[in-house]
Amino acid sequence: MRALIQRVQEAKVVVDEQTVAEIQHGLLVFIGIAQTDTLDTAKKLIDKVFKYRIFEDADGKMGWNVNQAQGKVLLVSQFTLMANTQKGLRPDFGPAMPPSEAKQLYDALIDYTHATYAGVETGIFGADMKVHLVNDGPVTFNLECTI
Repeated sequence: MRALIQRVQEAKVVVDEQTVAEIQHGLLVFIGIAQTDTLDTAKKLIDKVFKYRIFEDADGKMGWNVNQAQGKVLLVSQFTLMANTQKGLRPDFGPAMPPSEAKQLYDALIDYTHATYAGVETGIFGADMKVHLVNDGPVTFNLECTI
């Protein structure tokens, strides 16, 4: 499972010209689900996202996590993160979990996240989403978890 996390000043998801989720100050998190991922993998990754220290602390260093920085989190499913790009000029999406299975795991991840953390918004799985953001820094990291 992969998470591309971006520290943002603001971010929103628009579907069919309607804003479906929006945050100010926090993390925009794109989630990619591999064929081998499980709910344990997902929980491990989301816990890492929320504990990852990329916000400026009182000393001006990246010492605070999103909760310490009083930020919000916007989660967006993005199967393209799982593409194999090692060969050729076209991405291979074979490593990604099939959509019906991925939706079940993503929904379980969202349920876990809402039960465990405050300030979480989400995009719509499988929708044609337009993601708007103002990256803060820019600060962007790629996190991976496997079990």
